Amino acid sequence: MARMPHWQNLFSVLREHDIHVSEHDMPRPVAGGDISDAWCANAADRPVFLKTGPASAFAAFAAEAQGLRELAAASALRVPQVLGCIRSGNEALLALEWLEFELASPQTERLLGARLAALHRVCSDRFGFHSDNTIGATPQLNQWSKDWVGFYAEQRIRFQLNLAARNGFDGALQVDGHRLAENVCHFFKDYWPEASLLHGDLWGGNWGACNGEPVIFDPAVYYGDREADIAMTKLFGGFGRDFFAAYEDAWPLDAGNEARVALYQLYHVLNHLNLFGSAYLGRAESLIKTLLQ
Repeated sequence: MARMPHWQNLFSVLREHDIHVSEHDMPRPVAGGDISDAWCANAADRPVFLKTGPASAFAAFAAEAQGLRELAAASALRVPQVLGCIRSGNEALLALEWLEFELASPQTERLLGARLAALHRVCSDRFGFHSDNTIGATPQLNQWSKDWVGFYAEQRIRFQLNLAARNGFDGALQVDGHRLAENVCHFFKDYWPEASLLHGDLWGGNWGACNGEPVIFDPAVYYGDREADIAMTKLFGGFGRDFFAAYEDAWPLDAGNEARVALYQLYHVLNHLNLFGSAYLGRAESLIKTLLQ
């Protein structure tokens, strides 16, 4: 059940951002995920999507807003417009454009594939991001680096392994996992990725269709190997052949990309292990063993 915020306090701060929510029509809870409470509120002549949480959630909300603005500035894929991000007393709130989603068509999937390739063509000269953010409820490190192999081994795989150790997952996961982290370079002998702008958490629940256009949301943005985004689309489903074909038509992947799919999926499986527990332990260990071979 959604935690009821102190709306009057939040509304008064929202007005400072020119978001005038009706105080006589309280926001209604909507489906929005496992981490934050989600609401639909009426502001002036339009609905607004609100994420709320304790004041401690403000940093994560601000990082999400920064990521959405970075994606929007690329002018490749539509994202919800950021309307405001505030902290008031013991509460935090992120206000976004409300979007009415519809069933995606094959054409929408083709547009998603082509426009994701366009997003990935927006590149930096370094890997990382302007600040750390979150992947789900887990901190995500984004310290700038010129070295993708070192960045991925330390800030992605080792970070999740160390978190797993603190959560009580030791044994083969740790021994084999750190051995893999030491040998990540073997997957990049003939491949030098560009630092592409990534969504960072692109599973089937983080995109939708609105007026025939694809929309991406709930990002964990950073600049990294574009194959990391594509590997995530293959982990939990939600993307069809039209999507993959359109991406390949727009920007074909490196011929050796299949060898790195499991490497990039491991980061997300380890994160799920840390978020949701031992149900993901076997999958994480299996991926590591396969990669070590």
